Amino acid sequence: MNNKEIVAQAVYEVVEEQLTLAEVERLLENPKSVDHGDVAFPAFSLAKVFRKAPQQIAAELAEKINPDAFEKIEVVGPYLNFFMKKEVISSMVLKEIAKEDQSFGDSNIGNEGNVTIDMSSPNIAKPISMGHLRSTVIGNSISLILSKIGYNPIKINHLGDWGTQFGKLIVAYKKWGSEEKVKAEPINELLRLYVEFHERAEEEPELNDEARAWFKKLEDNDEEALSLWKWFRSESLKEFNKIYGMLEIDFDSFNGEAFYNDKMDEVVTLLEEKHLLQTNEGAEIVDLEKYGLNPALIKKSDGATLYITRDLAAALYRKREYNFVKSLYVVGNEQSGHFKQLKAVIKELGFDWSDEMVHVPFGLITKDGKKLSTRKGKIVLLEEVLNEAKDSALAQIEAKNPDLPNKEEIANQVGVGAVVFHDLKNDRLNNFDFSLEEVVRFEGETGPYVQYTHARAMTVLGKADFTVDPEAVYALNDADSWEIIKLLQSYPEVVIQAAEQYEPSVIAKHSIKLAQAFNKYYAHTKILVDDEQRDARLALVHAVTVILKEDLRLLGVHAPNRM
Repeated sequence: MNNKEIVAQAVYEVVEEQLTLAEVERLLENPKSVDHGDVAFPAFSLAKVFRKAPQQIAAELAEKINPDAFEKIEVVGPYLNFFMKKEVISSMVLKEIAKEDQSFGDSNIGNEGNVTIDMSSPNIAKPISMGHLRSTVIGNSISLILSKIGYNPIKINHLGDWGTQFGKLIVAYKKWGSEEKVKAEPINELLRLYVEFHERAEEEPELNDEARAWFKKLEDNDEEALSLWKWFRSESLKEFNKIYGMLEIDFDSFNGEAFYNDKMDEVVTLLEEKHLLQTNEGAEIVDLEKYGLNPALIKKSDGATLYITRDLAAALYRKREYNFVKSLYVVGNEQSGHFKQLKAVIKELGFDWSDEMVHVPFGLITKDGKKLSTRKGKIVLLEEVLNEAKDSALAQIEAKNPDLPNKEEIANQVGVGAVVFHDLKNDRLNNFDFSLEEVVRFEGETGPYVQYTHARAMTVLGKADFTVDPEAVYALNDADSWEIIKLLQSYPEVVIQAAEQYEPSVIAKHSIKLAQAFNKYYAHTKILVDDEQRDARLALVHAVTVILKEDLRLLGVHAPNRM
């Protein structure tokens, strides 16, 4: 039971004829200052019922409420301010965490329902850049958070593995490429060929006709074209998996655009059967005016299908294959119009599960205030950033703790974790500017700061040779430990909030607050002094290590025991 639930129950017992328990709980507030208690109840809503001033009602309620669970109840104007009994709450919270360990905050809200998560989705034959980081790490964190509350996440990497660019790539490879070079550095060489094609096509526009012809061959299952395409795809995937390995992220499916080539006719047939297709200037569209949206372009005048046709086929396939209870698309904010159209067309087809399709948008990463762009060469390679972050972490670890064993492994956990944490601590809709120096700092609101706090707390437990006893009573009543207890106690609600909002930053911000509260406690309190509260203090330190580690795990970040 959290503090609000305890206060709600106490207030409800004296106002049950006027308000339901849920109504009481909705009215409760968190005071802005600790001087005003832990929970506040405003009496305004009872003024009409009792026909008295809220100040008078607050005073009368204070007389009737059972004070057993509270240190004191103060009446301040129309507010009842509740101060919780610190010993009671702290012993309850510390006991729960000692018993449940990293399962603290788990629930079965999801009832094992499948949730498909469309995420990452890089284009074949192009490098994974910082631009792909957001979809990848936001999607991964959401999958971990949903799993904690009882859902079964299914991570889908909807690869960009089809389209006219493959015609261009085949032409470029046949004219200027070599098997040896592609095998040595697949992505770099394929990107070089792709760029060379564009440069030459400006002078020789007939190259574009050749590219279209080769893509037509590919669509018609020409043996040579198909063989080259499969090779480019498999070589690209090897490179992608190297980077996913650095991030320790895996996928349940790599079914990309090509997978749906033979599944789009069904979509067109369904739309025709429902009389939803209209012809407009030779193209086929679905009118979405009643949703306040532009028409969805299903087929171009030359008969070519579009992204939305493919995404409709993908949505139908995923519903049949996984019978999802939610289908998430972790895709940039600029695609919100596309996903509104997608949901509307599914709705028009009569599928109510369109309501469970959710676009989870996010803002841009910029560099020096400018958008990252592949075509213009303003690309920041994710692999390079991760390696630089690792080197920076190693340099700082060697300066702080030169005798640390497994320095390379820990530097990797800290460096990669720093990049991931920096992305996820930002509200996902916000744009942010990337600066490696800021990301890998051991001070401030960074991943390394939270990791270092966890390591510091583990060191305290190691020095004390302390093992928590789940059956013991650990009670604390000082102000600094109380701030930590409240953050620990709120953890199950924090996890649910992050899941409901598809917002990993809720978890990241909780970890920062908890790390800051612990460091303040560490600075002000002699934890290892041998007195009657020593074990209670160490139980608090243990609880901090458990929840910081779980916070970081839900973000896809390691929590080293030493740094």
